[in-house]
Amino acid sequence: MLGWAVTFLIIALVAALFGFGGIAGTAVEIAKLIFFVAIVLFAISAVIGLLRGRTPM
Repeated sequence: MLGWAVTFLIIALVAALFGFGGIAGTAVEIAKLIFFVAIVLFAISAVIGLLRGRTPM
């Protein structure tokens, strides 16, 4: 998921370089949204992992 965020960030940088401000702005917003969704999913995973604990071997 972070790979998609980086991809949209690169698209935004290239679009801004060529002067496509609207496309660059949209790509940046998509990249930020995907990044924050990835962070939230990571946090949920971490909390669930802590609550479940490890099974003894």
